[in-house]
Amino acid sequence: MSILQSIILALVEGLTEFLPVSSTGHMILTEGILGMENSDYLKTFTVMIQFGAILSVVVYYFRRFLPFPILGLKPDPTTSLGGWCLYLLMIVGCIPAAILGALFNDKIDLLLGSTWVVLTMLFLGGILMIYFDRIFTHQRERTMTLQNAFVVGLFQCLAMVPGVSRSMATIFGGMQQGLTRRQAAEYSFFLAVPTMFGATLLKAYKLYKDPAMSGVFEANWHTLLIGNVVAFIVALLAIKFFIDFVTKYGFRAFGYYRIILSVALAIALLCGANISLQ
Repeated sequence: MSILQSIILALVEGLTEFLPVSSTGHMILTEGILGMENSDYLKTFTVMIQFGAILSVVVYYFRRFLPFPILGLKPDPTTSLGGWCLYLLMIVGCIPAAILGALFNDKIDLLLGSTWVVLTMLFLGGILMIYFDRIFTHQRERTMTLQNAFVVGLFQCLAMVPGVSRSMATIFGGMQQGLTRRQAAEYSFFLAVPTMFGATLLKAYKLYKDPAMSGVFEANWHTLLIGNVVAFIVALLAIKFFIDFVTKYGFRAFGYYRIILSVALAIALLCGANISLQ
């Protein structure tokens, strides 16, 4: 993998990780367009640069993650999604994905090279996004419960299929549980931290334990470093944009984007364009 390829993939990761457009789907399509080989290292890179993206959540909302005052910094008193309560909600919310991920990790990896699966899920997800955005429009801010968190965690499991979008699944899971758009989006960000951090650690462990991959890692460690830095910076900007946008306008624009993108790429594939992984 070249440095330029790692930067392009990290830009895509940072821009799409917290938007309801499927970062995994966009990564697969970008890898296909770049003509990259569907290798074990590429799959590992795709997962591990998520660390930079989730670090941006911790930095952006650092006061929410403070369980008590530290070095003069105080927890954010304006929301119930913070402090010890936030940690408990994150733990409960990531339980379903942790169980299914451990049971079906190999089967999930098999889907990561399927362009048609991605395009189908992008299209269907776009339709659902437009439909649900019209339904859930009148929620008032409420205190989130452990039951709400677990149900949102079940919705998150849908995102194991590439193209669904973890952000979309968890946001609409939250809105189905009565959260406002802003609350649902923020909890989606927070839930990404333990979920994606666990996935990153698992991939790192497998990379460390696989003798065949050690040499590949030594030759490509700089692309992982650059990818995480770029993903962190871009995701930090994307979070600010997304929260302001959905609070004001909702999610329909992202639904239309998913539909247009999936149809355009499907037509390109049928016309012989090479946007699939090698």
